[in-house]
Amino acid sequence: MGVSLPRKELFDLPEGMIYLDGNSLGVLPKGAAERAQRVITEEWGGQLIRAWNSAGWMDLPRVVGDRLAALIGAPAGSVATGDTLSIKVYQALAAALKMRPDRRVILSDNGNFPSDLYMAQGLIGTLDQGYALRTPAPEDVAEAITDEVAVVMLTHVDYRTGRMHDMEAITKRAHAAGAVMIWDLAHSAGAVPVEIAASNAEFAVGCTYKYLNGGPGAPAFIYARPDIIESVQPALSGWLGHDAPFAMERDYRPAMSTERLRVGTPPIVQLALLDAALDVWDGVDMGDLRAASMALGDLFIAEVEARCPQLRLASPRDAHQRGSQVSFAFAHGYAAMQALIDRGVIGDFRAPDIMRFGFTPLYLDADDVIRAAEILEEVITTRAWDDPKYQTRSRVT
Repeated sequence: MGVSLPRKELFDLPEGMIYLDGNSLGVLPKGAAERAQRVITEEWGGQLIRAWNSAGWMDLPRVVGDRLAALIGAPAGSVATGDTLSIKVYQALAAALKMRPDRRVILSDNGNFPSDLYMAQGLIGTLDQGYALRTPAPEDVAEAITDEVAVVMLTHVDYRTGRMHDMEAITKRAHAAGAVMIWDLAHSAGAVPVEIAASNAEFAVGCTYKYLNGGPGAPAFIYARPDIIESVQPALSGWLGHDAPFAMERDYRPAMSTERLRVGTPPIVQLALLDAALDVWDGVDMGDLRAASMALGDLFIAEVEARCPQLRLASPRDAHQRGSQVSFAFAHGYAAMQALIDRGVIGDFRAPDIMRFGFTPLYLDADDVIRAAEILEEVITTRAWDDPKYQTRSRVT
C-alpha cells in the first residue's frame, strides 16, 4: 500500500497559491535547494575537480537514470540522463532511422509537441535522403501505420488537451508493420502509470521538470530497450558516450550499454536537484496517484461546467483517455488566464485558445480544485479579462 496523498508537507508552495501548472513546471520539493547548495559549496567549492570521483559526480547520471527507470516501468541500466528533451528526441529518431534503412517515412501526429516535429524536420534536412514526415490527426495514427513507415514517434499524452494514446495498441501496430516505436513521455512520467518495457517500444524520451519536479531546465532522459542497445548507433557521438572516455582515443567507440546515449559533460547541479526531487516519490504507488488524478480532473470538469458554461471542454471527458490535465477552450483564454493567475490560481495558456490546468495529487486536493473553480467563475462572470493589463502577451504564455 502506498503513502497517502497529497504530500504537501514535502513541497515549498507559496502561501495562498493554488498551483495547477505542474504539467508545465513542477513545484520545488523541500530539500532540493539545500542539495544544490551543498553541491555548489561543499563539493565544487571544497573538492573542486576531485568531486568527479570523491562526490560521485561521474556516476550521478546513471544513479538518477535508474531512479527514473523505476517510475516508467524500465529496468535498471536502461535509462540515460542529461541534455534536453529535444536532443534526446534527435538521438532516438536518428538511431531508429538507421534501424530501418530501406524505409523513408517518419510518422507522428499533428498534435505532437512542436519541438518533436521540428527535430524531425531538421534531421530530415540534414540527412537529405528523401525522408518524409507525416502527421495525421491523432485519432488517425493507427490507420496511417503502413509498411512505408520507418519510425512512429508520438507523445503519449497530448500537451494541449491531455488526450492519451493507447501505448500498447499503437506499439503493437507499429511492430506489426515493421516500424520502430518512440514514445515521448514528457506529460506521462510522474503523471500516469507507464510500463515502457512491457510495451516493447524500442525508445522512449522525456523531461523531468514537469510532474517530476526537477526544476527549470532539468535534464532529460532517454530509454533504449536493453536487447537493442548494443546495436544502437548514436548520431551524437559525444565523449561521455565513449566506452572509455578518459582513454582519449582518437576514434569513437560506443559504450556497451545505455551509457552510449550520453553526449557531453553532465549538468551536475541540475542532476543533484533532480535526484533530491525524486525523494518525494518514495513510497508513492502510481495506481493510487492515477486514481487521485482522475478524481481531481473529473471534479474540476464538473465544477467548471456548472459555473462557467462559456468555456468548452477540450480534453477527453473520460478520465481513462486523458493524462493528468484538463483543458478548456475559450476565445479570451489568454487574458482570462492572466486574470486567474493574478488571483492566485496558476494555470497556463496554449495557442490558439486553450486554458490548461494540471493536476498533481502530490500537492493538490479536492478543496484546492473547488476553490480554483470558484475563482475561475468570478473571472469569467465579471469579464475580468477585459482589463487592459491582462491583454498584453508575455514571451512565455
